[in-house]
Order: sequence, then structure tokens, then C-alpha cells
Amino acid sequence: MPASECGCKAHLGLFFKRLLTFAVTFNHGRNLEKPDMKKFALIFPGQGSQEIGMGKSLAEAFQSARDVFAEIDEALGQNLSGLMWAGDIAELTLTANTQPALMAHSVAAARALEAEFGLSAKDAAYVAGHSLGEYSALAAAGALGVADTARLLRIRGNAMQAAVQPGEGAMAALLGADINQAEAACAAGRETGGACDIANDNAPGQLVISGRKDAVEAACAQAKDSGVKKAMLLNVSAPFHCSLMQPAADAMAEALAEVSIAQPVSELVANVSASAVTDPETIRKNLVAQVTGRVRWTETVQFMVAQGVEATGEAGNGKVLTVMQRRIDKSLNGFTLGTPEDLEAFAEAMKG
Repeated sequence: MPASECGCKAHLGLFFKRLLTFAVTFNHGRNLEKPDMKKFALIFPGQGSQEIGMGKSLAEAFQSARDVFAEIDEALGQNLSGLMWAGDIAELTLTANTQPALMAHSVAAARALEAEFGLSAKDAAYVAGHSLGEYSALAAAGALGVADTARLLRIRGNAMQAAVQPGEGAMAALLGADINQAEAACAAGRETGGACDIANDNAPGQLVISGRKDAVEAACAQAKDSGVKKAMLLNVSAPFHCSLMQPAADAMAEALAEVSIAQPVSELVANVSASAVTDPETIRKNLVAQVTGRVRWTETVQFMVAQGVEATGEAGNGKVLTVMQRRIDKSLNGFTLGTPEDLEAFAEAMKG
């Protein structure tokens, strides 16, 4: 055999040996933690979790978080981050500001979790969000661009506020009620001729109804008569998640038609169905239906637990969802992801 041919074969043999070594090492590195990693979901809060200072510690600690806040400020043409960190709470609580602000904190937390601690939405079994939090979940999972999400939530906030004149609608919490009692109360409310629907099934014994004010008041009276522990009107700016929001749903259908939606890197558990979806067109339709539809949060958590989810990380401000899930299933471990310390603790816990 010629020496040149021997040399060629030797070089090829060394090349393939190194290639095989790289492949084994690469795959070993990729899969080393997967068998031990806990099965978790990332969850994203909705309106009511806002406060001045939200997200500031993430921005101070991580460039990845600062980039998210800067992108949203630019998309809205507003110093929203300044309002979040040092503004007036009354202005922040305006729904047109609250919705993109909560999303900003949530997505900043998710981005920092990935960039700084190596745990991303792709590692999650599921993502899910409560009401506007569904948009945050989709942005974190790469289905919606961050700038598009901010603009959509600004449209959503304005449209929901404008759908019903001030004072015409109301929402009420039915504490201690089950679904059947809430349905009966809403049916009694509708006998007044006005809209009355279950808006949120947050946890066992924590349901919220929504509709025309006189219908909601009648529903509360019926609920108390039927033995519900407490029925109380809520201090809200509009009757969200009921049929009165149809003008807002129409506005969102128009806005969403202009936006590109990709397949999320993790399955989304949708508010309106409490089932997992990845198809972009189904997601688009669900986001429209969500405006007038019920937030099925109890069923969402139950679905994830049934699929083997062991823990959740609530990305963003507060711990509303973490507290609610304790009432749904105490076996589920809940973590908050609002500060740098939260992110580090969650990443360590999930990696085992």
C-alpha cells in the first residue's frame, strides 16, 4: 500500500475517532441533567400583581433583563420601566399600563433565568398564564415577539377598558362557592336581562363572576341565599372575561391577525380550554376567545399535575398564582421568580 494512502487512512481514522468522541461528549453533556431535572412548568401572573418597583432588581443585576425592558419601552414609545420602578401607582394601575408592565417583568425574569442560570422555557414541560399572563407565557416561549406582545397588550388594555362604560359593569368574588353554585348564581343574574358569566375559576372556593352591574348584584344575592360563604363586589375598572367584552375581542381579532405567531418551544396550557396547544392558529383563536371566556385556572393546574408536573415557577411579580395553586393541589411545589435570588434558587432546585 502506498505511504500516501496509509497516511490518508490514518488521518481519516483520527478524524472519525475525534468526531465520535465529540458526539458522545456533546450528547452526554446535553442529557446529563435531563433524567434528574424535575418536571416543571413556568406560569405567568395576570392583572392585580402590579406594584411600584417591580422588576427593578432584575434590571439592576442582569443585562438580559435590561434588554427586555428597553425593548418594551421602545415598542410603546413610553418610559414604562420608569413608571414601574419609580412612578405613581395610580398610573401604573391603569389597565393599558398594567398589562404590558406585568408582561415586561415576567419576560425579563424568564430571559434572565435562561441567560444567567441556564434554565429556559424550552426546559419546561408547559407554560401557562392567567389572563394577560398568557401573552407573557407566549412571549417567553418564543411564540410572540416581545415588542409585538407589548403592543398587543396595550391594545388589549385600551379595548377592554373601552368596551363597557364606567359604572355599567361589575365583577364579584364568590368565596366558598363551587362551579355549580357559581353557574346557578350567574343564571339568576341573567334573569335581570343582563350579562353575567363566570370570569375566573381561580381555585376551589375562589370563583369570580362578571357582567352588567345589576345582574352581578342579583347573582351575589342568589349566591348568599344558596349558602355561599361570601359574595362581594370587586373594585375593578371593567367587567373582564364576560360577554360584555365582545367589542374588545373584536379589536383583538383584528390586532392578532396582523401579528406573526410561531410554535412555542413548550406546550401552552390555554386559559379557555385548560389543554395543551402548540398550533399557532389555534393559539391565535384562543387569544381572541379568552377576552370573553372563562380563565380555567383550576383545571389548568390540575391538567399539569396529571401530566406529571412536580413544580411551577411563577415568573414575574408577586405570588398570587403560587398561593392559589396550594388550594388546588398541595403536592405541587411552587416557586416565585421575581428577583435574582428567586431565579438562582429555582434553577438549583429544578436541576437537582
